[in-house]
Amino acid sequence: MSDTRGSSGDSEPESKRLCTASTSHERSGPTDGVSVAVSVIMPVFNASDWLDECLQAVLEQDFTDPMELSVYDDGSTDNSRELLERWRQRFEDRGRPMLISGHSSSSPRGVGFAKNQAVRQSSGRFLCFQDADDIMRPQRVRLQYEAASLNPTAIVGCKVCRVPEGSTERYTRWINSLSPEQLLTQVYTSHGPTVIMPTWFCSRDWFEEVGLFDEGGKGVPEDLLFFYQSLRRGGHVMRVDECLLVYRYHEHAATHSVLEETIWNLRVHFLQERVLSQWESFTVWNAGKQGRRLYRSLSPTNQKKVKAFCDVDENKIQKGFYTYEESKERPKPRIPVLHFTNASPPFIVCVKLDMTEGVLEQNLRSLQLKEGLHYYHFS
Repeated sequence: MSDTRGSSGDSEPESKRLCTASTSHERSGPTDGVSVAVSVIMPVFNASDWLDECLQAVLEQDFTDPMELSVYDDGSTDNSRELLERWRQRFEDRGRPMLISGHSSSSPRGVGFAKNQAVRQSSGRFLCFQDADDIMRPQRVRLQYEAASLNPTAIVGCKVCRVPEGSTERYTRWINSLSPEQLLTQVYTSHGPTVIMPTWFCSRDWFEEVGLFDEGGKGVPEDLLFFYQSLRRGGHVMRVDECLLVYRYHEHAATHSVLEETIWNLRVHFLQERVLSQWESFTVWNAGKQGRRLYRSLSPTNQKKVKAFCDVDENKIQKGFYTYEESKERPKPRIPVLHFTNASPPFIVCVKLDMTEGVLEQNLRSLQLKEGLHYYHFS
């Protein structure tokens, strides 16, 4: 969601570089008979401010197998198309074909459409997704190719370096610090995919198995939809534990066009599908605004599974109950509010990560709970 439409050193041993999680143990090999090993997939929309730096970084990859760059221009109104054409010969001179197409309509078709078009015109066995406003480190394609070749049903990400430095500090820390297990357990948080789209690398076979990106256009989180569908299909999630991408923050990033409510509804649906459908009852950790919002967003079936809210706020606890005033049931549902030490798992934790100076994490540890078994983070 972060393209431009609106936004090195020695490698370590593989065991230290890779952060992985999987929902399936099936393995399949790459497609035979395709000469290009990797297609770099890049949607472009009004990216002239960043294209030179981005394209130079693609050209400087230390990957030695056949590679191509596939670009789709989604109706840019600046000189992005002209800049792309200027670079074509440089790529050809290095033996790396540069495929450029697009449209000149006054109405952009959106990130999902542009990515799909770039994939369609490409031929690599593996796909490396690149946003036009970001910068690859020289070893990115090589290291992610090594990981994806061994795990062809995986979406492979990497750590990122954020620019300007210090922007979205909590988000960047989350991206880079997730454990292999958390790549799966924290897919319900507001941060989105646990490996972010600008770092994705996957086999073409797996991309085709999951299906195309949603082409709904502006405001559609096409990366989150694809990520959830990949998990539904039994896909793996993996991260190369090196900073392989300089991830640019700016006010025109496409992420800003996606409404929080859209993301919320998708997350609630996926949580109900993957977790709550397996539980007979559970506790919502947070009797405040976010916890109550989650409760109200649940299906009637899952609302009935909420046995309590829990909190640390004595004012909320002293009230004793949360009454669902909007309910059409009579009497209206009244859910107990307990201190977290008196509540029982499993929990859906609706407290923002990394915002309590470690108190939340300490409280969870004090109950000897295991993430992904006894609780899931939602906020």
